Amino acid sequence: MTAVNPASPVNHPTPANPAEGAGAGHSATPWAAVLRAETRLFLREPGSLFWILGFPVVLLTVLGLIPSFRDPDETLGGRRVIDLYVPVAVLLAMIMAGLQAMPPVLTGYRERGILRRMSTTPVRPSALLTAQMVLHGAAALGSAVLAMAVGRAVFGVRLPRQLLGYALALLLATASVLALGALLCALSRTARASSAIGTVLYLAMMFTAGVWIPVQAMPGTLRHIVQATPFGAASQALDRAASGGWPGFVPLGVILLWTAAAALSATRLFRWE
Repeated sequence: MTAVNPASPVNHPTPANPAEGAGAGHSATPWAAVLRAETRLFLREPGSLFWILGFPVVLLTVLGLIPSFRDPDETLGGRRVIDLYVPVAVLLAMIMAGLQAMPPVLTGYRERGILRRMSTTPVRPSALLTAQMVLHGAAALGSAVLAMAVGRAVFGVRLPRQLLGYALALLLATASVLALGALLCALSRTARASSAIGTVLYLAMMFTAGVWIPVQAMPGTLRHIVQATPFGAASQALDRAASGGWPGFVPLGVILLWTAAAALSATRLFRWE
């Protein structure tokens, strides 16, 4: 499986002037105007929408059609492989949104001077960053709901038994990938650089999320190493919650540490110009 760049900044449309959008509606705030403009542009990108919303579900469906993946496996505690791949599909959507779709857009805006021009308007460039994180985070969460729905309806995968713990792990994992995406934007001077670095991170994170081998099926030492990564810990937390237990303070703590470290680094390193 090869990485793709679902959002090429070269062809991404220039965002509408947020100041004008705010003036058009008396009750609209500048941030709301930016969010509306970015939402329109985001919905015009079918490639990004497919890789975030469609690809994880397509992969889940293809894997579910393998007969052996639908049979209980004693080595997995009587569970089926397809049961383990629903959390994997959920994490895959987050990886697509945070590391493949969002960074090229933001670095493209900075490279073309859009953020610099925004600094001369009442709207701060941080509004654009916030809007992009909200949109891509919402798309990832929407894909998670879709993957769980398809898993339940098509393959009989049980819905999470510990809903509160599952929701908490899901939100923390989303925050983690968005923070990593922001850090990638901070470290990349150009859109091409963000795409190159994002592709390397994308492949690494896909492995730690269990796309090729479910984390629960990895050998002991490798599994412990992978569970120290944000998506390995997220896979562990989601799997525990899906089985009815609490996600565990260690996996949640690992995700929190990665999120805090990435967010702090991105805040210090990010440049608007």
